[in-house]
Amino acid sequence: MNVATNPNVSLSSASLSELENQNEFIRRHIGPGKQEIADMLAEVGATSLDDLMQQTVPAGIRLPEGLNVGEAQREVDALKELKVVAAKNVINRSFIGMGYSNTLTPNVILRNVLENPGWYTAYTPYQPEIAQGRLQAILNFQQATIDLTGLPLASASLLDEATAAAEAMALAKRVSKNKKSNAFFIANNVHPQTIDVLKTRADMFGFELIVGDVADAANHDVFGALLQYPGTTGELIDIRELISSIQENKGIVAVATDMLALTMMTPPGELGADVALGSAQRFGVPMGYGGPHAAFFATRDSYKRSLPGRIIGVSKDTRGRPALRMALQTREQHIRREKANSNICTAQVLLANMASFYAVYHGPQGLAAIAHRVHRFTDILAKGLISKGLSLKHDTWFDTITVNVSNKEAVLLAALGKGMNLRSNIDDAVGISLDESTTRTDIADLFDVLLGEGHGLDVAALDAEIIESGSESIPADLARTTEYLTHEVFNKYHSETEMLRYIKSLENKDLALNHSMISLGSCTMKLNAVAEMIPVTWPEFGQLHPFAPLNQAQGYRHMIDELSDWLINITGYDSLSMQPNSGAQGEYTGLLAIQRYHQSRGEGHRNVCLIPQSAHGTNPASAQMVSLKVVVVDCDAKGNVDLEDLRAKAEEVKDNLSCAMITYPSTHGVYEQTVREICDIVHENGGQVYMDGANMNAQVGVTSPGLIGSDVSHLNLHKTFCIPHGGGGPGMGPIGVKAHLAPFLPSHTLVNLKAGGTGEDLGSNSAVSAAPWGSASILPISYMYIKMMGSDGLRKATEVAILNANYVAKKLEGHYPILYKGMNGRIAHECIIDLRPLKEASGVTEMDVAKRLNDYGFHAPTMSFPVAGTLMIEPTESEAKAELDRFIEAMICIRQEIDKVQSGEWDATDNPLHNAPHTLADIIDANWTRSYSRELAAYPVAAVAKDKFWPTVNRIDDVFGDRNLICSCPDLDSYRDFAE
Repeated sequence: MNVATNPNVSLSSASLSELENQNEFIRRHIGPGKQEIADMLAEVGATSLDDLMQQTVPAGIRLPEGLNVGEAQREVDALKELKVVAAKNVINRSFIGMGYSNTLTPNVILRNVLENPGWYTAYTPYQPEIAQGRLQAILNFQQATIDLTGLPLASASLLDEATAAAEAMALAKRVSKNKKSNAFFIANNVHPQTIDVLKTRADMFGFELIVGDVADAANHDVFGALLQYPGTTGELIDIRELISSIQENKGIVAVATDMLALTMMTPPGELGADVALGSAQRFGVPMGYGGPHAAFFATRDSYKRSLPGRIIGVSKDTRGRPALRMALQTREQHIRREKANSNICTAQVLLANMASFYAVYHGPQGLAAIAHRVHRFTDILAKGLISKGLSLKHDTWFDTITVNVSNKEAVLLAALGKGMNLRSNIDDAVGISLDESTTRTDIADLFDVLLGEGHGLDVAALDAEIIESGSESIPADLARTTEYLTHEVFNKYHSETEMLRYIKSLENKDLALNHSMISLGSCTMKLNAVAEMIPVTWPEFGQLHPFAPLNQAQGYRHMIDELSDWLINITGYDSLSMQPNSGAQGEYTGLLAIQRYHQSRGEGHRNVCLIPQSAHGTNPASAQMVSLKVVVVDCDAKGNVDLEDLRAKAEEVKDNLSCAMITYPSTHGVYEQTVREICDIVHENGGQVYMDGANMNAQVGVTSPGLIGSDVSHLNLHKTFCIPHGGGGPGMGPIGVKAHLAPFLPSHTLVNLKAGGTGEDLGSNSAVSAAPWGSASILPISYMYIKMMGSDGLRKATEVAILNANYVAKKLEGHYPILYKGMNGRIAHECIIDLRPLKEASGVTEMDVAKRLNDYGFHAPTMSFPVAGTLMIEPTESEAKAELDRFIEAMICIRQEIDKVQSGEWDATDNPLHNAPHTLADIIDANWTRSYSRELAAYPVAAVAKDKFWPTVNRIDDVFGDRNLICSCPDLDSYRDFAE
């Protein structure tokens, strides 16, 4: 008997052992209590959760037995066990470099951003009126990127440096005027993990890659080139003439670089580069065994419509005030589908915010001091080694030197003896990269390692010599001469008090899960429990370099292997890869495995992907990234895949059919009865079935992709498995596959990976992400979630998510049409309400409803996706009945407001729907002339008055913002222009 999972058991009759084993976490994660569940079941017409599942989930796909991930553990016990696992990681002082540096996260940022649910539980800012805080922080990130790179346009961040480089290659192909060339050049001084990811992307696009000496770049006919500055082994090369030569041949030049180095070095934009990219990790974000980290990406203004990822821009609201929002959204993958620039649907917003706050807190002088200190230590180390007869591979550097050694293994062993890791993958040499955490003791220890004790070198004496003689390690013609971070925001908040208040002022402008439910369909905005989040900031997980020796990462390996086994059990697959660091990246990786599988069978010609209209929005864009031709399959009037259309199209292309991409339950929010038949049709015609993992929150413990018959799925750990959205990232998208696809999972050039579950050696398979295990440092969140929920808790979470959705649909169906329903009139974990008839009758749009919800204190549901003119609602299992009722009340009140517009009681434009959201500036306006009261505008129901959330700007003019694109922090004087 388990008290935690059998709530009917009387506590007074429970034994001591039952009381001791009682698990409170399940009760706290799942919002509705016992009585609330009973009341909602009665409302929807089911006798129990099991009865509801039988009414909702097709019998043929229900799991015959429960999950096998273990019993639920208490928070305190799970944390204690994970702490023991984490202790198996050995945290040496890292000098490995290769784009990863130890950093000192300012505590004011650690506590008030990374550990603050006001920042980590927010959703992507598609509703910008209630997201001005994080939009400002991201705009600061873009401004820092623009200033440091010397290029005029920057994105809101990408996944990591290697994938940013791959996006640069794709951009180069799109915009290069050398249309005849299909070749891309990569300098051999680019980080090896970046080259690895580029190989994968180029292979799928059919590009020819040329990897060679940097000086040889202009001797090839290429559409683009990637150079590293400083190079991976530390060398600084003046690449001006090289860039110019490549451009003269109509090639596009991308430069991978280092943000901190650019405070001292001529920026790529001034050298003539078309694109600059890199990782912002060393701006206050822990290494975390590889991620998550924000990549930066900057380019020319003329390439703005080809820029991958998101851009934050400045527009104005209806009061003429400046307001921020995501610019040029028509470029995004879910809108342009297979014609999209990229399949990226996640920026690394939380990490970009941390990096931007790091730049704000330190300011230009603080960053310069950090950079000069790092460079001085590097000069001291180099000077001391040279003075004792050692030779260096290069005579220029910023923070990295490569030391030629004849006794490499002995040097590496001596370093390990002092608790230090050096870079080892360079022939007859070791690499040493310094960072802001480097101390005098570190330099002395490095002298001991490389020279032996008794060398007689003194750090202070060497420092004095360098001051007297000057440093030439950064050549004079590469020294930075232009200012950076001159905007007020980077020069104002340098005391902790000021910084604390600045962060808080931005947080107050954002609606996140710490204020109210976020009912977005297909996004699963559930509880991100504190017990899950705590391990992320443990140094045992945060301070490990991704290329540290594997025997120093046994804690990570233990956690990753156990989590992989659990996810394999949950999905019904045979093997799993943790490398993809976003959901869209997971889609790409799954399709990559399918294509590699076909190629292995001599069927590389299979290049057609069938995608139903009901599939997830990123699917077509992911398909084009592996050069698949998309054929859209129709849906019937009930939102189900049209089997006859699927069968006809599958048979028509059977000789070239690669795969079908389906979402289950469908994005229309129903469990389709024919899903197994869908899989059979695809298989019969030689294809593989990719099942999108966006809606796994309606499968866990009830059914599984493997049982249903699919071959591969990605898992949005930031949806179903509790990793927070962070305002638009981080994400994590591992993929599960059937055994026949396991050999085609990604490996890594620096770590020979094995497939999770099967243990298959992945050999020389190229990578999809910079780090071997993707964003490993956030995996403890999902690990803790599964550990504390156990097999029974995970199933109950799914059941309650389905109950909550059906309850909301039942309460709203008398007021709004529910667009699609499955068997017995049931929906899955989300429902779509159809506003099109109301819009036609009243003129009130889905946008009006979404913005009016802001006045009620709610984030809008997913708007106009997957069907234009609709709202898609997913309440998740974490919302209690009281919160659901509050949301339902708001939606019903809004319906009554629509009636007043439709009847003519309210004017078509002079009404609270059309003017929503209402700000404090509206309410205190002495010239209030509207036909409805201020009270109705701001406090439409009593519950709002108890805890009012104020949007800080009025409705934003997207068209104005796109026509007058400003993606950097405007000067204060320029704000006057918005009112004109």
